[in-house]
Amino acid sequence: MKYVDEFRDGTLARKLADAIAREADPARNYAFMEFCGGHTHAISRYGVTDLLPANVRMIHGPGCPVCVLPIGRIDMAIRLALSHPDVTICTYGDCLRVPASDGLSLLKAKARGADIRMVYSAADALALAQKMPEREVVFFAIGFETTTPPTALVLSQAQALGLANFSVLCNHVLTPSAILTILESPEVRELGTVPLDGFIGPAHVSTIIGSRPYAFFAEEYRKPVVIAGFEPLDVMQAIRMLIRQVNDGRAEVENEFTRAVSEEGNLKAQGLVSEVFELRRSFEWRGLREVPYSALKIRAPFAAWDAEAKFGLEFVSVPDNRACECGAILRGVKTPIDCKLFGTVCTPENPMGSCMVSSEGACAAHYNYGRFRDIPVVAGTAS
Repeated sequence: MKYVDEFRDGTLARKLADAIAREADPARNYAFMEFCGGHTHAISRYGVTDLLPANVRMIHGPGCPVCVLPIGRIDMAIRLALSHPDVTICTYGDCLRVPASDGLSLLKAKARGADIRMVYSAADALALAQKMPEREVVFFAIGFETTTPPTALVLSQAQALGLANFSVLCNHVLTPSAILTILESPEVRELGTVPLDGFIGPAHVSTIIGSRPYAFFAEEYRKPVVIAGFEPLDVMQAIRMLIRQVNDGRAEVENEFTRAVSEEGNLKAQGLVSEVFELRRSFEWRGLREVPYSALKIRAPFAAWDAEAKFGLEFVSVPDNRACECGAILRGVKTPIDCKLFGTVCTPENPMGSCMVSSEGACAAHYNYGRFRDIPVVAGTAS
C-alpha cells in the first residue's frame, strides 16, 4: 500500500538505525519528546527504541486526548446522563472506559441505565439527533486540533437546520499551549528531571494548524521541532533530523511529514473552527493541571447548542487516583514502568488511569507491545 508499506521497510529501518548510531555523539545524551500519542503507539508497536543508541532517549508527552481529559469533565457527562432520562450522550469509544469519580465511567453509567452510545464521528451524533427528535442528543467532544473541525461543522449544521435537540459538551484542547506548559514547567526549567533537547511534532494536528505555530518554541526556547508521520520510518527519520540539529547547535522547525503537512495548514478548517469556537481562559488537563488559553469553548452565536450552557453544567476539579502515575507520565517525569499499578492491577481490561485506556496512551502502548519485561509477575495478573 502506497505511503504505508515503504515506511515500514525493515531493511530501510536498519539503515536508518545505523545512520542514527553514527551521527549520535557518544559523548552526550539526547532526550526527545514525542508529543503525540500516535507516535508513542508507533514507537512501542515497532520497537523503535530498540533500534536507537543507549544515549538517545524518547520521552512520552501528553498528546493523547483521552489521557489528558480530567476526571471532572467526564463526571459532568455522567451527571447529565444519570439525571436527565431524556438525554442521550454520544462519544468516541475510548472515552467510555476512562475511570471517573465514585468508581464510575461512562460505560458503567450506561450499565446503570443511562443512554450513552459510542459513535465514530461527530456526524453520527448529529444524525442520531435528527432520527430521534424526542430526545436530547449531546455529543461529548474531545480531541486536539485534528478532531475540532468536524465538531465545528456539526455545530454549524445544527444551527442551519435549527436542530434544537442537539448540543455539544466541548472538551477540545490545543497542542501549542500544552507544549508551552511543558517547557515552562519546573521539571524542565529548574529541576532538570525532564531534560528536553527537542520535540517530534504531531502529524495529524499539523495537517490542520501547519508547521508555523511551532516556530515560537524553536526561537524562544531553543528547542528544535521535527514534524513526523506516524509510521516507524517517519519517526526514525525525525529522530535523525533532531540529532543533526542538536549536533549543529540549531533550533528550527523541520517537516519530515511533507506528504501531508504544509507551513500554513488547512486554512478552510482553521476558518470554520475560528467561526464556531473561541479560547477558554483556562482549562484543566490531567497531569498539567490548569493551563491558560489551552482549550476551546463554543461562541455565543452557537450557545443554543452548547451543552454546558443548555443544561447548566459546572466543572468540579477531582484529584486523580493517588496510586496512579498518569499525571507524571503525561508530563514526561515518569514512565509507565515507574507506576506500581502498571501491568498488575492496572491493565487495558481493568484500567486504573486514562493512560491505560486509549491505544494512544503510553501505558496501553507499553503493555500491549511488551515494553515491561522487568516488571515481576504477580499471581493472578497478566504477564
